[in-house]
Amino acid sequence: MNPASKQNRPAPPPAEEVGVVAGLTHEGEGVVREGKTVFVAGALPGERIRFRRAKRHKQHDDGVLLEVLERAANRVTPRCAHFGLCGGCALQHLDPVSQIAAKEQELRDNLERIARTMPDQWFEPMRGPVWNYRRRARLGVKYVAKKGRVLVGFRERLAPYVAELARCEVLSEPAGTLITPLAEMIMTLSIRDRLPQIEVAIADNAVALVMRVMVPPSESDLETLRAFERAHGLRLYLQPAGLDSVRRLDPGPEGRAEETPLHYRLSAFDLTLEFNPTDFIQVNGAVNEALVSRAVELLAPEPGSSVLDLYCGLGNFTLALARRAGRVVGVEGDRELVRRAGENARRNGLTNAEFHVADLMQPLPSSAAWADSNYPYVLLDPPRAGAREMLPTVARLAPKRVLYISCHPGSLARDIGMLVHDHGFRLRAAGVLDMFPHTTHVESLAVLEPAGSVRV
Repeated sequence: MNPASKQNRPAPPPAEEVGVVAGLTHEGEGVVREGKTVFVAGALPGERIRFRRAKRHKQHDDGVLLEVLERAANRVTPRCAHFGLCGGCALQHLDPVSQIAAKEQELRDNLERIARTMPDQWFEPMRGPVWNYRRRARLGVKYVAKKGRVLVGFRERLAPYVAELARCEVLSEPAGTLITPLAEMIMTLSIRDRLPQIEVAIADNAVALVMRVMVPPSESDLETLRAFERAHGLRLYLQPAGLDSVRRLDPGPEGRAEETPLHYRLSAFDLTLEFNPTDFIQVNGAVNEALVSRAVELLAPEPGSSVLDLYCGLGNFTLALARRAGRVVGVEGDRELVRRAGENARRNGLTNAEFHVADLMQPLPSSAAWADSNYPYVLLDPPRAGAREMLPTVARLAPKRVLYISCHPGSLARDIGMLVHDHGFRLRAAGVLDMFPHTTHVESLAVLEPAGSVRV
């Protein structure tokens, strides 16, 4: 045989293998440890599966699930027809109770491995609706010339492409059913190939869509957008550049002064919080309401006490705490969010809440006058990177109770480890909440107190 032709012969496909799934990765993939470890998306712990290795890495391989030979008892049929392709969800094949149990186990593992401590008490997981819960999302938009159509949706699970969706089962209504109408409408625009994403914001009083436009829409495009807005009862916004460029499709007379701003309610505290369509708000409204009530309950500030709320955003926790405490100080790095938090306080008749701008991702400068006060209670609600830079400040304030709300178990465990081992705190309690059902996102909360304190 000619050696050259032998070299050009395609390699045979990897052999099929059978194994038992031992656990889940933090991305929700099944882990098979027989031989070299392989991660298999769609496989669940305890299942016996047939799979093929598709991509090799130094420490593990990625596999493709071919068949489930023995099903796990907690496997369920995914509700979404696009599950497996769309990257918006990773766990629809696992029943919701088992999903939150897996997230609790991930928190336990991180605390044991990274923080090197465990809580005195575990909270029962906080749960809410598992379908049509998502009130904030960023959808990709892609005009595919070869298909002669526009795609609207989340990115694919294994590729950076926009998944081909007809509807979404986790987006709050009516956004979940607008996927196809949006795609069909955008297909008729002259700028269909210059509109890369749509921000979804669902308030208690309106549905807002922010369309990122790389070029100005034509007059015909604007008429099409206006008709779509009217037909679906939406508020459409255009974003030609950065976030400060976001504007209503049609401002209307005097900037639509008659239109009520987007808002959501925290009924337990008689609060209405207004926000802009690109502002951060918690994705799951029902779980957020429960979380705010739980946060106030866990911190339990006395009527005349002071509370420090770091990474306060729009005042989601700050204003509720102000209903119970004597004084609450919210600190946030985004100047516009701080301005809106102050406005929310005034609109709700709160005079005991104040807000300050500070870069909380940097060590605190000595000029921060708000940090010189006495705060018996501190709430931390940082982004995924955690609150590392603020921990020395928290320790110096010597609060009698700290509530840490986290969207990343790794950074939470790191920070708890520092508070416990470097700053003399004790982890009194911890638990998880299901802010993002069917995804692998783990939201947690933890209560810390000085190690020598006596619990009442």
